[in-house]
Amino acid sequence: MTDKEKLLEKYSAKVYKNRKEHIVQLEETCETQSIAANTRAIPGVMTARGCCYAGCKGVVVGPLKDVCVITHGPIGCGFYSWGTRRNKAKPDEHTDKNFVPYCFSTDMQEPDIVFGGEKKLEKAIDEAMEIFDPKCIMICSTCPIGLIGDDVQAVARRAEEKYGIKAIGYSCEGYKGVSQSGGHHIANNGIMRYVIGTGDEAPKTKFSVNILGEYNIGGDGWEEERILKRCGIEVLNLFTGDASFESLKSAHLAHLNLVMCHRSINYIAEMMKTKYGIDWLKVNFIGVGATCKTLREIAKYFDDPDLTDRVEAVIADELSLIAEDMEYYKSRLSGKTAGIFSGGSRSHHYQVLLKELGMETVIAGYEFAHRDDYEGRDIIPQIKEDADNKNIESIKVEPDEAFYHQTYSKEQIAQFKEMGVEIDSYGGMIPEMNAGDVVVDDYNHFETDALLDSKKPDIFLSGIKDKYSIQKAGVSSRQIHSYDYSGPYAGFNGAVNFGRDVTMALYTNAWSLVIPPWKHEPMLVGRIGGGY
Repeated sequence: MTDKEKLLEKYSAKVYKNRKEHIVQLEETCETQSIAANTRAIPGVMTARGCCYAGCKGVVVGPLKDVCVITHGPIGCGFYSWGTRRNKAKPDEHTDKNFVPYCFSTDMQEPDIVFGGEKKLEKAIDEAMEIFDPKCIMICSTCPIGLIGDDVQAVARRAEEKYGIKAIGYSCEGYKGVSQSGGHHIANNGIMRYVIGTGDEAPKTKFSVNILGEYNIGGDGWEEERILKRCGIEVLNLFTGDASFESLKSAHLAHLNLVMCHRSINYIAEMMKTKYGIDWLKVNFIGVGATCKTLREIAKYFDDPDLTDRVEAVIADELSLIAEDMEYYKSRLSGKTAGIFSGGSRSHHYQVLLKELGMETVIAGYEFAHRDDYEGRDIIPQIKEDADNKNIESIKVEPDEAFYHQTYSKEQIAQFKEMGVEIDSYGGMIPEMNAGDVVVDDYNHFETDALLDSKKPDIFLSGIKDKYSIQKAGVSSRQIHSYDYSGPYAGFNGAVNFGRDVTMALYTNAWSLVIPPWKHEPMLVGRIGGGY
């Protein structure tokens, strides 16, 4: 019996039929294998997904440091208003404000649900303007707001007229779409429609980039900026970790976009390509080899001998500084196995770093991916839109007469591909995995337990929703979404930090030494027939 069959055997016929296409055990020719994704989770199954609001507020717009992002809804939805992701931010030359540590919510109560909450929202905006004086306000709706019909866009327009600032309303009610992926799309649309292209601050150098899908968890974005700056490459924006409304306004003037998290921000990458002609590269700063490859691809794209020389010098220097540490952690971790379940592209990225540390990834998957995140963008024409996906608006953009600039022709882009530089493309996770590996989309709590039992990974990298149940099963666990208050994990120094934390997790796994009482003594006692 295969691992996939073991995973599915406990399901009822109805659930089996739903889940069997979401689970793939890879064969030798895994490039041709497909997986079901971006469909509704089964009601009642303990999925690890978040909602549409979580994707919009909790992931994309929440890290904007000079924006008051107001959650319009009950305070329970404020879970994603503050304290769930470690988006680091600090004031810079663009702004002297940093609202990331704060939580803004309208705290909708029962009377507000009955009689409407627009006036309460307007009062919240008045208070935010009086206390914080933000340059921009964003309003994120939660489920009850969509049900009672509050018009957050109209409230935003009234706020703009009253205060002369930019105000954006997002109808990102949690029930829209099938997961937080729908919220990413909605957030991308708003930023593209109302923010990007409204500024005029030109780059200071001839090699400037935006890093898309980098949320600066644990300082990842700062480490990437440090490395790129050493190479002579200017980072205009992180989307959206440590980003400001002011800096995003001029993002369209960058020379190149680098995409870290494909799923959360590929919409902006594509729209900026269409509207401004800016090419994008799918990059990975997680892992030593991946970081080196990314830097070299950027240098090839800009095709400048001096930049190429600087990149090689920086790589050599950075490698010399971490070689001893990486060798030590590899000696401690070689032969160990791992499971990775996350969002974005992290399940793909971290397999590279684990391999460098001598570890093998035996199970992997995403919470909210689409098929192209698994199989590559070439299969996008095969994906059929269903009713859920049609709930999310796909805005159309046209080339901007003033700012559109095409750097390379289609023929030149094809030549880059022959050199190994994939422009405006992403090959997906599955083609880089091995035969026998198990890939699971939208994994749930039962499947997590079953995978731990069948594949027996030494460490499981996932999120907070399953971290402690995994640890109590005796398996080491690290949060790959927020790094368990550690990090950064990106770049050369980040690889060392990751190796240190994984080593500590494996060699101080106290839960593996604990035997639950139900393992050796009955918890319930009873009699059959006539007794109690």
